Amino acid sequence: PSGETLPRAVCPSCQTIHYENPKIVAGSIPEWEDKILLCRRAIEPRLGLWTFPAGFMELGESTEEAAARETLEEAHADIRIHTLFGIFSLPHVSQVYVIYRAHLQNLDFKPGPESLDVQLVSLTDIPWEHLAFPVIHESLTRYVKDIQAATPQTHSAIVPTQKPASFYSF
Repeated sequence: PSGETLPRAVCPSCQTIHYENPKIVAGSIPEWEDKILLCRRAIEPRLGLWTFPAGFMELGESTEEAAARETLEEAHADIRIHTLFGIFSLPHVSQVYVIYRAHLQNLDFKPGPESLDVQLVSLTDIPWEHLAFPVIHESLTRYVKDIQAATPQTHSAIVPTQKPASFYSF
């Protein structure tokens, strides 16, 4: 189309532009006292590895609603969104993660269909070598630093395309 600087998918018959935009992933870091809730994935990609609850937004929901829904689906956990933790851009896979700090409303949680296990872990027991994705590692690294420094921040970062050798490309 006139004035566009990027190539776009355009219908040759009606000239309608079909935008291909990044996917938004919403998630939460559920907190209970000095621990956080992590889920062990029951699905690919990264089956058997750990993550905080997160997933793709559905049409018609806010990022907060998506984060709460994903937490309920993956961990049967009821949360109250506390504050925005960070926005992480993953240009190499065309995703944007919107992550919230959240308070677990109770300890009544269990694995959902997408989780093999769900556990509250202390910050010293985060399974760093068994985290599912680089963005989870980056987010939790920043989270731990914030907690240790007692200075919560709202983060914004680009997760680099260079991934540790243990991660595969999508």
